[in-house]
Amino acid sequence: MWSRRSSRYRPDASGLEELRGRRREQESALRKARRQQQLVSKRLLREDSLVNGDGQAGVDIAAEPLSEQELFVFRQILQLLRDVQRGTEERKTLLSRLRQGLQQKETQQKFVRLEGSMRVLIGLFTSSLANIQMEAARCLHELSHSSDPTVAEACLPATSYLLTYLSGHSVEFTELCLYTLGNLAVESDAVRKQLLPQGIIPALASCIQSPHVAVLEGLGYVLSQLLQAREAPTKIIPLVLDSVLPQHMLRLVSSNLELGMGVAVEFSWCLHYIVCSHVNNVLLISQGIVSTLVLLLLELASMMSKAVTEGLELLICPLLRCLSNLLAEDETEGCKVQIQDERLLVALFLFMQYFLQQHPFLVQECLWLLNNLTADESIFCSAVLTLDLIPALLQLLPCSRMVTLLALTVLCNIAEKGPAYCHQLHQKAVLPSLLSTLALSDGQVVGQSLELLHLLLLHLPEAADDFLSQAGLQALEQHQDNPQLQERVRALRETYFQPAAASPISRASASAAVLPSS
Repeated sequence: MWSRRSSRYRPDASGLEELRGRRREQESALRKARRQQQLVSKRLLREDSLVNGDGQAGVDIAAEPLSEQELFVFRQILQLLRDVQRGTEERKTLLSRLRQGLQQKETQQKFVRLEGSMRVLIGLFTSSLANIQMEAARCLHELSHSSDPTVAEACLPATSYLLTYLSGHSVEFTELCLYTLGNLAVESDAVRKQLLPQGIIPALASCIQSPHVAVLEGLGYVLSQLLQAREAPTKIIPLVLDSVLPQHMLRLVSSNLELGMGVAVEFSWCLHYIVCSHVNNVLLISQGIVSTLVLLLLELASMMSKAVTEGLELLICPLLRCLSNLLAEDETEGCKVQIQDERLLVALFLFMQYFLQQHPFLVQECLWLLNNLTADESIFCSAVLTLDLIPALLQLLPCSRMVTLLALTVLCNIAEKGPAYCHQLHQKAVLPSLLSTLALSDGQVVGQSLELLHLLLLHLPEAADDFLSQAGLQALEQHQDNPQLQERVRALRETYFQPAAASPISRASASAAVLPSS
């Protein structure tokens, strides 16, 4: 049976400008492919050619045949360990070659198992020579990208230095440290367990005040990985909420995209993960999250007619989910009071119309929010009618199964409000669309259609004649042998379509009803 309770999203149980642009494209593809899942993933900052810390071309190194890969790796590692005390340029050359080798899984595993290798690498990472330090950081970053948990745990001695260097003066170096931390946090419980007492949350709270876009994007990546950990609701999110991070996240999300799409996307997903945890959403509401999200959605809707819409779906999606989950909170009734702007409904329908073909998943997200807005809330039900949005809602019924179910649920929310609402729905030709969904074979879709029919006939008995004149009885009869539906079909026939059946509501009272002012 249809339920008017708001519903929430639950995360399933079940990373040089050209380089940064490429990373954004890769993350965009990932989010599109995994939008219903948690976005736990690793990111790799890697140049196609060797680059020095100052951005200039590095030392040219002749390509060495790798036909005997393991022998090559072993020799390179031993050479690094032997020559660590030699001149700066030689050490840099060896580190550069080592970094190339560490792009292979076998190399990573062999390196961390070699006694003293990580001690030497971390020693170079803490060097006072910037170019040596940068090359060592790139080697650590390659290791952090490994899918082998033992490789991540071998990097544990480096985490305190990675946190310390977040306050460094080099944007590129800070960015590299951030993505390395984020990659390590994805793979290993031991890493996350060590990072918390080492002060990663205060370090990120300080770092989030950076004016550099690259640093902010990297910080958002680290934070999103931490917030999706299994232990996040009990051990991580309370620390985040007790810090200045939420206020700064809201500031960055609502910065009118001045810092670029990437920053807003990263922190919108962070807010989504915090809201999904249900740790302290009342605190977020008191800090203005609801008005921030609504105003940003309105701003994004105003951009639909412009050419700059590429990637907007990646930002709109977490914003919608945040609002949907906040509305589903039993203890946050004040949230609905803050959302009384009818323009939000118009924005949702603009999103659905614009993204229906290319990004249909966003239609489902919009309908989830629309469902939560209209559940038990007459002001938004009235607005859907007065803004003449029912025809656009009916056009969504032939879409995917989930979109159809959600659209029917929103219509049920409206019909439940009483005779005046059902009268308006009847005038908007809901019955012909309802007959189309009754003709489908999906049990859940038909069940929701029967619930909508029941509500219409309950509050507007005269609609029964129109239903019968459009072959409605035949539409019902095709489901009378379905074990899951037959009782409901029988109840509808006996209640509304028997010649002597008494109307649950008199026609006079139904026709005299008027919509409340919105």
